[in-house]
Amino acid sequence: MKVVLTKRKKWWIGGAALLLTATPSFALFGLGDIVFDPTSYGSLVSQLTTLQTQYTMLKNNIEHFSLKSQWQTTLHALENVNVRNLFGETNGMTAALNTNSPSASNTAWTAASVPLSSSTTGYLQMQSVGSPQFSQLAMIEASDAASPDCMTAVGQYRAARAANATANSTLAANQLDGSTATNSEVQQLNLLNAAEAQKMSEMQTQGALATCVASQMMLTNMQQRNAAAADLNTAAFVQVQRSTNDMSAANEGNTWQTYLP
Repeated sequence: MKVVLTKRKKWWIGGAALLLTATPSFALFGLGDIVFDPTSYGSLVSQLTTLQTQYTMLKNNIEHFSLKSQWQTTLHALENVNVRNLFGETNGMTAALNTNSPSASNTAWTAASVPLSSSTTGYLQMQSVGSPQFSQLAMIEASDAASPDCMTAVGQYRAARAANATANSTLAANQLDGSTATNSEVQQLNLLNAAEAQKMSEMQTQGALATCVASQMMLTNMQQRNAAAADLNTAAFVQVQRSTNDMSAANEGNTWQTYLP
């Protein structure tokens, strides 16, 4: 009898231990009933909402956009210029304006410009720095340096424009493509990077043209400045000569002193 009681006692102890170690998912009374936990339910709903948002975002990134034709523009191609050359006066100019060739630019400018004669060179050797003759010579030399460089810049732009035509057209086609292959997020970012690289190349090439325009404006300003300075110097020289060597009629010296042609 004592043995039986001992066995029952062990069963009661084991059952009590089982109840104490049961998971919180079951009720304390009524074994098998599921407990509703509002906190866990809210957490699961929040996770599901986050996953749904991520799925929608990924789906939108992968799906293609088929209405890109509204952004399409036309790439204007530059035609090659053909300079007429009857007697060799424009030798190399056509090549200079269409290709990146500094040698052709120098040849063309030399053929098209008036050279300084040997007698002029001898005459200039007797002048000094700051004289009107030297200022004119400086303007000619600056023009001889800047003008061929401008022709090279124009030719370089035309050549680069032709060389980049295929790359520009391909990029435009990919940007306007409505298929899935070119509409992933990574592909679209690559297209944006390629477009920025092409834009930078175009800006750098146009920068060379802008430099050319600035140099030509400098030469124009130099010519106008020298002409204005020469006029003032001539006026002052004439007045000094009339004052020193008065050849006017009687009582007319003052009139000619204040008169300038």
